[in-house]
Amino acid sequence: MRGKFAKTLLSRAHTQIHVAGQGAKGYETYPDRGGQRIYQHSIFRGARMSLGRLAAQWRYWRLLQRLAPSLVIVHAPELLPLTMLWQKLGPGRKFIYDIRENYALNISTQQVYRGLTRRWLAAGLRWVEGQAAHQAAAIILAEASYADELPFVPTLPSDRVLVLENKYQPAPGETMPDTPGRIPTATETLHLLYSGTISELNGVWEAIELTQQLHTAWPGGAHLTIVGFCQQPPLLRQIQEKVARHADWLTLVGGGNMVPHARIVAEINRSHLGLLPYRPHPSTERCRPTKLFEYLAHGLPVISSPNVLWRELLVKHQAGFQLDFTASIDGAVLAEQLQQANFYPDGMPTDVLWENEGKKLWLLLDSLR
Repeated sequence: MRGKFAKTLLSRAHTQIHVAGQGAKGYETYPDRGGQRIYQHSIFRGARMSLGRLAAQWRYWRLLQRLAPSLVIVHAPELLPLTMLWQKLGPGRKFIYDIRENYALNISTQQVYRGLTRRWLAAGLRWVEGQAAHQAAAIILAEASYADELPFVPTLPSDRVLVLENKYQPAPGETMPDTPGRIPTATETLHLLYSGTISELNGVWEAIELTQQLHTAWPGGAHLTIVGFCQQPPLLRQIQEKVARHADWLTLVGGGNMVPHARIVAEINRSHLGLLPYRPHPSTERCRPTKLFEYLAHGLPVISSPNVLWRELLVKHQAGFQLDFTASIDGAVLAEQLQQANFYPDGMPTDVLWENEGKKLWLLLDSLR
């Protein structure tokens, strides 16, 4: 969230931003054009379920004591307990809880944890979130649907709840395309893209199967680039084996390592088709993935799984179409459909960019003074 929240906050004079999160060891500073600075602090190191994550709590607490910030915006629920303690121990301290996901729902449905552990974690997290929401100066929702899904939201004053969607914020110095991408001629290679978290739930195998069908049906061949991070070592090994067997039409970038966002953007710009082959699941049914906004902001044609919310954006901008990835895919029919399609006839979308969301963020902060 550094690229969205931190850059937005830094747009005002006399503001200093400290970003605590995942990163390399050490302490780095990033000067901006206006003379203020953004400071990057690495507190999360190692895998998500490792002892290194416990040490992050100590690093975060020391950071709070040393910086004595006037406002903390919490994006990670695991940092809520210490943030609430910090807020209670000093007068005038404020924090905002930015809810990126329905975390309790994800834990209870995504099969990462088992049995009683899953139930306890989901219930415990929901309780902590409820306490934090009532103690926070405000909460931010990444999805409008969270207002109905999260039981504590209806109990809060409406002026303390703000919806900020995961729209695209161009990186500093990034030149956005003036015209949408195009589907190549049949004799050229069709480049497909799967980006973000690599998982079965997010449809990585469906993306591979679709590309395999198009590789045969498209005269110039098709090529899939999978770029992102995989948190499941057994799945990663299977994908790596698949890539090794089909290196002529399949590429993996990252996998076991985090991928810089600039690299993901570079792959978006060199691709012809972005894939959102998510499997049906309660945790994604009412959410708009960040990658959807990324693809639309760069004028990349999209094929997604059936979803009402995603379809609204695709239809509005004629940016792509939906496909049932669970059904048998006829590569020849799909290839013909792509060749005949006219994507983004009205030009580049502008309502998928973060700029207006940033203005709403500042209005919220002004109301807290």
